[in-house]
Amino acid sequence: MSTVGSTGRGDRGQRVILCDLTAGHATRQAGSICCRGPAICSQDHGEEFRPDGRVHVRWKADGAANVPPSQRSVTDVTGRSGATIHVHSAHPAADRPLEQAAAAHPQGHPEPAREAGSARAAEAAGSLDPQAAAAGPLHPQAAATPTARSKFWAYVALTKPRIIELLLVTTIPTMILAADGWPGTWLLLATLVGGSFAAGSANAFNMYLDRDIDRVMNRTKQRPLVTGELRDTQALVFAAVLGAVSILWFGLLVNWASAGLTLAAILLYVVFYTILLKRRTSQNIVWGGAAGCMPVLIGWSAVTGTVGWAPLVLFLIIFFWTPPHYWPLSMKFKNDYARAGVPMLPVVADDVRVGRQILVYSAAMVAATLALVPVAGMGWLYTVAAVAAGAWFLWSCVQLYRRALHPERGKLAAMKVFHGSITYLTVVFVAVAVDPFLPF
Repeated sequence: MSTVGSTGRGDRGQRVILCDLTAGHATRQAGSICCRGPAICSQDHGEEFRPDGRVHVRWKADGAANVPPSQRSVTDVTGRSGATIHVHSAHPAADRPLEQAAAAHPQGHPEPAREAGSARAAEAAGSLDPQAAAAGPLHPQAAATPTARSKFWAYVALTKPRIIELLLVTTIPTMILAADGWPGTWLLLATLVGGSFAAGSANAFNMYLDRDIDRVMNRTKQRPLVTGELRDTQALVFAAVLGAVSILWFGLLVNWASAGLTLAAILLYVVFYTILLKRRTSQNIVWGGAAGCMPVLIGWSAVTGTVGWAPLVLFLIIFFWTPPHYWPLSMKFKNDYARAGVPMLPVVADDVRVGRQILVYSAAMVAATLALVPVAGMGWLYTVAAVAAGAWFLWSCVQLYRRALHPERGKLAAMKVFHGSITYLTVVFVAVAVDPFLPF
C-alpha cells in the first residue's frame, strides 16, 4: 500500500494535493472529504464527491468550476484547517505519475501534467477490480500528525463546553439556595467538577450517536468526529469513561443520592432524548430537555442529601425554558435539521405555530419563577428580578410571534430570542444566588 499525493499551492493560494482516486481511498482531517470506494460522500457546504472513476468535486474555497468528470486524478481543496489528504492506492504504478507531476510543479497547479498523470494513472489502475479496491483496508494518514494539543482540544469539543457552562450557571445558585448561604468551597468545587464530567459524558455520547447527521448539517460540520480529528471508538470510550468517573466522583466525594441523579441525567440525555425522541417526534426537545434540568436536582441533593419542592420548582423553570431557548435556534437552522431528517418543531410546523408554542412555554416558565417566591421563601430582590426579566423576555417572544404572523414586516429575528433566553436564565439564577445573602 503506497501513498499518493503531494501538496502545493493552487492558483489562488489555497493548499492543494494531487491525488489518484481510481483505486484508492481518500480521507479528510478537517473541512475536506472522507470517502471510500464508490460511495457518495458529503464535502464542505453539502457538495458531492464520488470516488468511483467519475469524480465530481466543487471547489467551494474559491468558487472555481467543477473538475471535469472524465478526470480521475483531481486536485482537491483540503478545507479551512489547511490539513492535507493522503490517498492510499493498491497499485504503486498509479502513484508515480502524480508524484512526478507534483514534483515538477511545486508552486502551482500543472494542468497539462495533471492530465497526463491522470491518463497514466487510470491506465495503471485499469486492471484493478474497483469493488476489491473499495473493500480494501483504509488507513489514511494526515500529512501532519495531529499534535497532543490538537487531540486535547478535540476531546474538549466532544463535551460541548458551552453547554456545560450554562448548566453550571444553574447549579451554583441552586446549591447556595439549598444551603441558605455559602455551601462550602470544597463541596461546591466537587459538585461542579463531577457535574462537568457527567455533562461532558452525555454530550460526547450524543456526538457519537449523532455523527451521521452532524456530517450533513452546516452547524455541526466542524465537530471532531466529522472532521476526522477523533475516531468513533475514541469518542465512545471517552464518553463511557467520563460517565463512569462522574458517577464514582459524586458517590465517593459528595453523596450517593447525587450519584444516582447523575446516572439518571446521563441516561435521560443519551437514551431518552438522543436515541428515542430526537429523530421521532417534534416534541423531542420538550421531554428530552428534562435532562438539562437535572443539575438543579443534583446540586440540591449535594447539599441536603435529598430533594424537595424548591428544587422541583427550579426543575420546572428550566423545563419550561428549554423550548423557548431551543426552538428559535431550530428556526434559524431548520433547513439543516430538515436535511438531516430531524423533526424539530420548526421543521414540521409553520412559524406562527412555533411562535405561539414559544409564547405558551415562556408564560409557564415565568409563572414557575414566581411560584418559587412562596415555595422557597425568596426575598424582594429575586421577586423584582423575576418579574422584570420575565416581562422583558415575554415581550421578546410576543414580538417573535407578531413577526411570524406578519412576515412582510421584516426578518423573523429568531436568534434574538435565543440569545435573550440565555440572558434571562442567567439573570434569574443570579438573583437566586444573591437573595439568600440579603438580610431582608
